[in-house]
Amino acid sequence: MSVAWRFALCFAAQFATAGVLMPFLPAVLAGRGLSPGEIATVLALGSAIRLLAAPAVGRGADGFGDARSILVLAAGLTACTITGFAWAPGLAGLLAIAALHALVSAPVVPLSDALCLGAARRFGFDYGRARSAGSASYILAAILAGFAVQWAGATVVIWLASAFFLLTALAARGLPRLEVAGSGRGGFAAPFRDPAFRWLLPLSALIQGSHALYYGFSTLHWQAVGLSSGVIGLLWGEGVVVEVALFLWGRRLVDRLGPGGLALLAAVAGVVRWGVTASTNWLPALATVQLLHALTFGAMHLGAMRVLGGMPPSQAATAQTLHASLGVGLAMGLLTYACGPLYAACGGGGFWAMAALCGIALPVAVKLRCVLRQRGA
Repeated sequence: MSVAWRFALCFAAQFATAGVLMPFLPAVLAGRGLSPGEIATVLALGSAIRLLAAPAVGRGADGFGDARSILVLAAGLTACTITGFAWAPGLAGLLAIAALHALVSAPVVPLSDALCLGAARRFGFDYGRARSAGSASYILAAILAGFAVQWAGATVVIWLASAFFLLTALAARGLPRLEVAGSGRGGFAAPFRDPAFRWLLPLSALIQGSHALYYGFSTLHWQAVGLSSGVIGLLWGEGVVVEVALFLWGRRLVDRLGPGGLALLAAVAGVVRWGVTASTNWLPALATVQLLHALTFGAMHLGAMRVLGGMPPSQAATAQTLHASLGVGLAMGLLTYACGPLYAACGGGGFWAMAALCGIALPVAVKLRCVLRQRGA
């Protein structure tokens, strides 16, 4: 099996866990007797710990010089800790499991990205094509989980997730080691010495963070305006399908525009996408702008990976985990929290605020493009 296919298998396994957990973990917690407020507390605790744990493990991976071994260990431990959601007693037990699970699972995705970018440079394959396997498996796993829950109850997703994490660990064992000689110098501050990295963090926060209202409240909004659950599911699925298409066949666009151009395109697409979503509930218009998910999420992600892929190998895992935590995770968490009162006050009109975030991102994207041009990237 080629190196690219090994990474595709690793991404497919780890994103399958998201496909089964994201839709149904709240239902599992509700079935364990937690109230909505307690469910939010459990989920929020996990998010907070990931923000701290991922950079720490990423720094450790750069210091150790073998991110693959740490990825295998993290995925294996995660396969064990996730099962606690099925048996831990009471709120205190579930909070403890959430904390432990977040601690060991936090570095799985960013370490996989760091390894894949390094291998893509060394072996000459397309990162986007390997990563597309993750998005495709997310869709398939979510469908599988839906049928499994109907057949066996919500708790079955915990065992599915554990199996997929175990597959992730096994797939990670087949990845190249890519040790880095002389690694571990510079600490957390090292990536911030790169001006492109400094501009990338707020740019990812603004553009990826602009999806917060969509992820958290678009289904409620569309239900409130009369769209059926089937139609809403198709709108969500459409967005992921075009994301997969960009990852599979967008390399020429990525090479032509570069990271700065991709970020600029994502920001413009975000202004259009969220502006239309705020302005109308007409289904053809909503279906059309859902195609822009390939740009608002996909193009920004690929642009960020190009910037991070240009970091020194001894800083790769640190930069990836800092970006995932500070550039995306922290912004998404804060904005998701803010979107609760925003949606309560404005309904679908709250998407204008998301469009504004992308508007603010435009000059930041221009600055990133200028920085990269100055260095010839």
